[in-house]
Amino acid sequence: MRRWAYFVHRRRWAVLMMAVILLVLSVLALSNGGQLKNASDYDVEAVRAADLEQQQLPASTGASFDLILRSGSLRYPDPRLQTAVTGALEALDSDKRVTDVQTPYNAPETVRDRLVSSDRHSVLAVVGLNIDFATARQQFGELRSEVHGGSLAVSTHGDVPLSHDYDTLLGDDLRRAEVISLPLALILLIVVFGTGIAALLCLGVGLFAVAGGVGASLMLARGFEVSTYAENVVTLIGLGVAIDYSLFIVTRFREQLGKNPDVAGALATTMATAGRAILFSGVTVAIGLAGLLFYTGTPLVSMGVAGAIVVAISVLYAWTLLPALLAILGPRVNRLRVPLLQPRPFGRGAWHRLAMWVMRRPWQVLLPTAAVLLLAASPFLNIHLANTDVTQLPVNAESRAGSDLLERQFPQAGQNTIDVVMQLQHGAPTSADNVAAAYALSRRLRALPGVVGVRSYVDIDPSLTLPAYQRVYAQARDDLPPAVRGAVTQLTGASIAVLQVQTAYRTESSPAEALVRTVRASDSIAGAHAQVTGDTAFSIDLVDYMLGKTPAALAFVVVTTFAVLLLLLRSLALPLKAVLMNVLSLGAAFGALVWVFQQGHLASLLAFTPGPLDPTIPVLLFCIVFGLSMDYEVFLLTRMQEAYHQSRDNRQAVADGLEHSGRLVTGAAAIMACVFMGFALGSSITLIKSIGLGMAVAVIVDATLVRALVVPSAMRLLGRVNWWAPPFMRFKRAAEETAPAA
Repeated sequence: MRRWAYFVHRRRWAVLMMAVILLVLSVLALSNGGQLKNASDYDVEAVRAADLEQQQLPASTGASFDLILRSGSLRYPDPRLQTAVTGALEALDSDKRVTDVQTPYNAPETVRDRLVSSDRHSVLAVVGLNIDFATARQQFGELRSEVHGGSLAVSTHGDVPLSHDYDTLLGDDLRRAEVISLPLALILLIVVFGTGIAALLCLGVGLFAVAGGVGASLMLARGFEVSTYAENVVTLIGLGVAIDYSLFIVTRFREQLGKNPDVAGALATTMATAGRAILFSGVTVAIGLAGLLFYTGTPLVSMGVAGAIVVAISVLYAWTLLPALLAILGPRVNRLRVPLLQPRPFGRGAWHRLAMWVMRRPWQVLLPTAAVLLLAASPFLNIHLANTDVTQLPVNAESRAGSDLLERQFPQAGQNTIDVVMQLQHGAPTSADNVAAAYALSRRLRALPGVVGVRSYVDIDPSLTLPAYQRVYAQARDDLPPAVRGAVTQLTGASIAVLQVQTAYRTESSPAEALVRTVRASDSIAGAHAQVTGDTAFSIDLVDYMLGKTPAALAFVVVTTFAVLLLLLRSLALPLKAVLMNVLSLGAAFGALVWVFQQGHLASLLAFTPGPLDPTIPVLLFCIVFGLSMDYEVFLLTRMQEAYHQSRDNRQAVADGLEHSGRLVTGAAAIMACVFMGFALGSSITLIKSIGLGMAVAVIVDATLVRALVVPSAMRLLGRVNWWAPPFMRFKRAAEETAPAA
C-alpha cells in the first residue's frame, strides 16, 4: 500500500487524468444507458397464475389503463356529458397505439353499470393498447397529453399510470434530495475539517462516485433489468460512502502533514492506514449489499449489484483521484481555514473527557444505554409487511387521486379482485365436466365471508342453474348469446378458466389477506388445479418469499462480515461484538420505521399515508446499514487496536481510540445522516422516504449511543479478552498495520 501511494505521488497528474477520463465515460453512460424498470420473476403461486392468464387470456395481449372523467354539474346519461366525454377522448381514440376505448356509451350492457359512478357524475373509460407494459410505461405521458378534459376533471388509474407516476416522482425526488443534502454536507465538512479546500475535496469525490455509479447502473440496464429505484439507492449510498471515505483519508493526511511536512511520506502513511481501513470497509459494505442477491427474481438483486458497484467506484476514487489531488495540493489542503472550527490538541477535547467518564463507570453506561436501544426497537415486534400499493404516492399524484376516486365512486370497478385460475386437466373450459367444476367452485367461493360477488363464465345470470349452463355451452361458440360469448372470451383460455372473486376489503388489509388464504384453502376441485393471483395474493406471496430467503441472506452477511473483521482485527471477541453492536443499531432503526411509517407518528409532518411496510424495506435497510455501520467499527477499533499494541493497557487503549476517532466518526455520521435525511425529507414516495429515515436513524444511533457509549463500555468490561486470538492468528503484523487508520 505504501508502494501504491509513492506511485500515485510520482504519477499524480497521470492518475488524475485517468480519473477525469472515468468521469467523462460516466457522463457518456448517463446519456446512453438503458431503461430502468421494475420486473419480478420469482417462483410463487401468484406469479405462476398471472403467467397463465397472460399466456391464454386475449385481454392480456397488451397493456391498458383507466381514465375517470368527472363533471361537477352533468350526470349520466345526460347527452351533454356524452358529448364532453367523446370530445375529451377523440385524439386518444385515433392514436395508433390504442386498440379500443370502452366507455358506458359503447360498452356491452352487462358491464355498462360498472363504468358509471355511484353519484353518476363520473364515467370510467378503459383504454386498451397494442403495446406491452414496459413501452406503455415509457409512453404514457404522450398518451395522457392527448386527453383534453375541457370542462371535465380527468384522473388516471391502473398499473401503467401508477408506474409512470413512480418514475416521474423518483426523478424529481432525486433532484430535490440532492439540492437539500449537498449544501448541508458541505457545511458539515467545513465544520469537521475547519478548512474549505479539504471539504470541497470530499464533496467532489462524492459527486465523481455518484456519477460513476449511476452511469454504470444505466449501462447495466442495457443488458439486464435494473430497478427504477436503483438510481436513488446508488445516489444515497454513493454520496454517503464516498464522502465518508474521503473524510477519513483527508483527515489522516492532514494529521501526518502536521507531524512531518514530507508530502510523499504523509501520503504513504495515509494509504497504509486509512487507505487500508477503507478497503476493508468497502468490502464489508459490499458484503452487506451482496445479501440482496439471495432475493432472486426481485428488483432487490439489481439494487444490490448497483449499490456494490458504487461502493467499488467510491473505493477506486479514494485510492486514485483523492491521493493524486492530495499529492498535488500538499500543505495547500489546509487552505481556507475557519479559525473557530479548529480541533483541540489530543487529550484536551470533549471526546477525551467522554472517554474517561465511560471508562470510570462502564456498567452504569452500558445497561441504561442498551435498555434505551431495546426500547427503541420494541415497535418492530408489531411489524406488518405488505406489498407496495398506490398509497406510497402522495395524495396529489394523479394515479393516486384516480385510485381513491375509483374506490369511493365505482363500487364494482373499484373492488379488490382475487383471481382464481383453474388449470383444467381434461378438455375445454366449456365441456360439461369443466362447467360443473367451475360452477361448484364458484358457489363455494361466493359463500365465503367477505366475498361480495364472483365474476366468471358460470356467473353470467343468477337465475341459470348448472344444467342450464351446460346446455348453453353445448352450443358452438359463434351461436352463444353476446353476453355469454363475451364472458367466455374474457375469462377462459385453451385450458384455463378464471373466477374473479370480488371483495370490498382493501388490497393490503389484514381481512383481504385472510380472505386470500381462505380462498386458497377452498379452491380444491376435482379435474383442475386452482391457483390464486391478484394484488393481495402477490403481496402475501412476496412477503412469504422474502421471509423464506431472509435466513440465508442474514447468515451470509453476518458470517462473511465476521470473517473479514477477523482477518482485519485478528481477534475473536471484537468481530462478534461488532455484529452485536450492529444488531442494536438496526433494531432502533427498525423500531423507528414501524413507529413512524406503520403506526403513523409524524405522518402529517413528513406527508405520507401510514400503512404496512413494504417487505423490501427491512431487507434493504439491513443489507445497506449492516455494511455502513462497519465503517465506524473499523475506524474506531483500528485506533483502539493501535493504542493497545503500543501500551498493552486495555483501558487506556479504549479511551485513546475514542478520543482519536470520536470527532471524526461523529462528523462522518452527521454527513451521512444529512445525505439520508435529504432523501427522507425530499422524497414524495413513502418507500424512499422510509429508507432514508431508517438509514439516518441507524447511522446516528450507531455513531453516538453505540460507538460512543456501548462499544467502549463493553470493551472496558471485556478487558484483555478483546485482544485474544488463537495462536495460528498471532502472526507478525506488517509495519504498515501498526499505525492507526484514521
